[in-house]
Amino acid sequence: MRARPAPAAACCALAALGLTACFGTQPQRAPPTPATAIPAPVPARPPAPDAVPDAQPRAEPRSHNGNPPFYDVLGKRYYVLSSSVGYLERGVASWYGPGFHKVRTSIGEPYDMYAMTAAHTTLPLPTYVRVTNLQNGRSVVVRVNDRGPFVANRIIDLSYTAAAKLDMLRNGTAIVEVRSIEPEAIPSAEVARVAAAEAPPAAPLRAAVSTTFFVQAGAFSDPRNADRLAEKLRGGGYGTIFVRENEIAGRRMFRVRIGPISSVEEFDRIVAALARGGISDAHLALD
Repeated sequence: MRARPAPAAACCALAALGLTACFGTQPQRAPPTPATAIPAPVPARPPAPDAVPDAQPRAEPRSHNGNPPFYDVLGKRYYVLSSSVGYLERGVASWYGPGFHKVRTSIGEPYDMYAMTAAHTTLPLPTYVRVTNLQNGRSVVVRVNDRGPFVANRIIDLSYTAAAKLDMLRNGTAIVEVRSIEPEAIPSAEVARVAAAEAPPAAPLRAAVSTTFFVQAGAFSDPRNADRLAEKLRGGGYGTIFVRENEIAGRRMFRVRIGPISSVEEFDRIVAALARGGISDAHLALD
């Protein structure tokens, strides 16, 4: 599979912002800029994924590279978050690999496809997150040090090893939850170092598996607005349409949902169809 080139103007703008190696899903990333176009050779005997420990969260200063207030890619503007505290997002993960091994990341470090890292569009760099594959329960911790992916419906781009530990290499994508981790919430560096030295490499942590996923087309405080959207969508070939009522912090919300869905391909199809119908903010929802 070959990378799909991005417009030259977009690449130049990204380079100016320290966002040179940052496009998309595997393999849909922008080609590296000329200054970093020759990646290092991939090791003949890469480490076994399960032998690579998760990233160890630690307090780090905000990088001077890759953290502009906002930046534009392919006609869309992204606003970099001022903080990662409380960040939680669910959607589709992808991964990137050999074509970018040792190419400079947005933070300025060489990309290591065998390290536990990731790319994200808006989280401050660096940030540590726990990524959970909601389809099989596997969970890993990665350090976000790059920008991307910029392909529709993808919320995080994982390194080869992180993707392998989540068992998503074959499909190329997975439905995941991304949750930020703050260094204060983990043991001290010395305690973590001693624990890591004494413990053998562990298999990826497993969490509860969610098997029921939906596409959320809209959320309203007025049930009449939800009913109108649901009625508009019915008969459009999207699938089963329904309105779910929830109460959050004493406020009633009416959510228009489609599904359940069973795969990333089905999710992509429905979201693309909704976008053609004028609904551009549809997203993944769990029951």
